[in-house]
Amino acid sequence: MTESFRRSGEYPQGDHHGSAYPEQQSQPSSPVNPEWPPPPAYDPAGPVHVEPGTTVWPGSGSGHGSGGGNGGHTAGPYAGHPEPDPAGTTAAFATVAPGPTEPPASPAGKRRAKGPFALLAAVAIVAAAIGGGTAYAFQELTGNDTVATSSTTSANVVPTSQRGTVSGVAKAVSPSIVEIGATSNAGSSTGSGVIITTGGEIITNNHVVAGASEIKVQLADGKSYKADVVGTDSKKDLALIKLDNPPSGLKPATLGNSDGVQVGDQVVAIGSPEGLTGTVTSGIVSALDRDVTVSTDEGQSQQQQQDGSGNGQWPFEFGGRQFNGDTGSSTTTYKALQTDASLNPGNSGGALIDMNGNIVGINSAMYSAASDSSSSSSSAGSVGLGFAIPINTVKSDLATLRAGGSDS
Repeated sequence: MTESFRRSGEYPQGDHHGSAYPEQQSQPSSPVNPEWPPPPAYDPAGPVHVEPGTTVWPGSGSGHGSGGGNGGHTAGPYAGHPEPDPAGTTAAFATVAPGPTEPPASPAGKRRAKGPFALLAAVAIVAAAIGGGTAYAFQELTGNDTVATSSTTSANVVPTSQRGTVSGVAKAVSPSIVEIGATSNAGSSTGSGVIITTGGEIITNNHVVAGASEIKVQLADGKSYKADVVGTDSKKDLALIKLDNPPSGLKPATLGNSDGVQVGDQVVAIGSPEGLTGTVTSGIVSALDRDVTVSTDEGQSQQQQQDGSGNGQWPFEFGGRQFNGDTGSSTTTYKALQTDASLNPGNSGGALIDMNGNIVGINSAMYSAASDSSSSSSSAGSVGLGFAIPINTVKSDLATLRAGGSDS
């Protein structure tokens, strides 16, 4: 509402018989709403539009006079309404562009969304802005058995300043990789695993824990905890174990999307080869969808046991040839990612990671010439022929593993 102001004595004053505006006398009196001034006693002149964005209203030339708030208003018959301008001057006011009407203020206590819903919405927005950290934040709010996953392989787990570097990936993901020590009647073996929930759930290979009577897990900080097998799936060479009395502050890894992996992509492997906890190697994805055959016979896992023979390899078959020993008669075949990142005994169950810090595979099989009886000891070690179970296979099998696995 546009208001104008008049100065005292600017218009003729007098009783109702001598009014300068006789038409006012024909207006019947009516009750006045205390919140609004009475209507004008005459038909105010309409606005004159002179140019886009500017509207000229007839009014007093003193409309820009001093006075703030209501203090600048002068009581009289035109209070709160435009007054006739005897001098013929006008006051120009910028027209405000129409916009959405703001709803009236709600009573105190109803202006904010309910606490828990507002908090989750805020976390979801922040999560969308920072990628992988979102999943972790959402997991903290909704429960400690929620797996942090990414629908693409581009969720940014690694800080921006270190993205695309092996050191950045190692720093971001190493706290989520563990060393697993399994003991059975035949001896003991060392493998690796990936923390997937703050509640202490860990993904590893079935052959790492098959037949184990006791399982110990060493975290990246060097502390050790006992663990139990939750479920196994020998057909996919996967197992889910869980820490007894897990500590607070576990950092679960973000499971990526292995369908987005391409040949030539750079990857990082983290595990505990030969018991060397937290070893980091790097390479590329050499091939996709390799048919890798492994044993499903629990007794066959004894070849992987460190029983003093020095043979800590897990036997597998590829391309019609057997590596690291005899796979036996009971076998299964799965599609694997092939990598030239250095993998050695003990890397089984560890992580294959993209350069954004997402887990794209679980390392499961590797060939070492040292396992070949015709090879000399000088040829021991990785020869750049390793395989990993695609992480999408892991994600699709997780519910089965939590229910006890397909072998139960």
